[in-house]
Amino acid sequence: MAASTDGTLVVKATSYDCARGLHSFVRWKPRGQSYRSEGCRACGAKLVDWRRLDRHDTGDIEYTVLSLQQELIRREFWTKPLDGKAINHAKGKGLVGLREATAHRLRRYLGRPRSELSRDGMQTPFAGNVIFYAQHATATCCRKCVEAWHGVDREEPLTAEVVGYMTDLVMYYVGRRLQTYFSR
Repeated sequence: MAASTDGTLVVKATSYDCARGLHSFVRWKPRGQSYRSEGCRACGAKLVDWRRLDRHDTGDIEYTVLSLQQELIRREFWTKPLDGKAINHAKGKGLVGLREATAHRLRRYLGRPRSELSRDGMQTPFAGNVIFYAQHATATCCRKCVEAWHGVDREEPLTAEVVGYMTDLVMYYVGRRLQTYFSR
């Protein structure tokens, strides 16, 4: 992790703190290989059953979430406080509106192959909308993370099934993080 100009820590997909059980499973600029690193890029620990994740089984979502939370950047977004704007936006949209907005966002910003996207890795802001937090927490924020965590080749368009699965992951996050607002 690096410090920003104001002294706060900057967490990136390549950040890790293995001593605290927080790893990084994303290769940096793999040149012709997948972005997925079978083990932690720092310590080599093999903690994730990637074949299990690649099934995109929403019935096994708890395993997916536990696996994601072993990566430092994912854990950061599962635990950091949501900003007020994101909470108000979510309450205004409701669960149905958030589901629709998530599917639309995933198709629009991630649906095409990486080579057709401008600035892949920069299309998902870090705050202001609960969907943004959820995308980073569930590795559905860019094609690099989708490839690394969900086994979808970055040069293949996303299928309707994959968009549906990723929407379910985002909505699981929303349900967990905003359960006090939507539990009624």
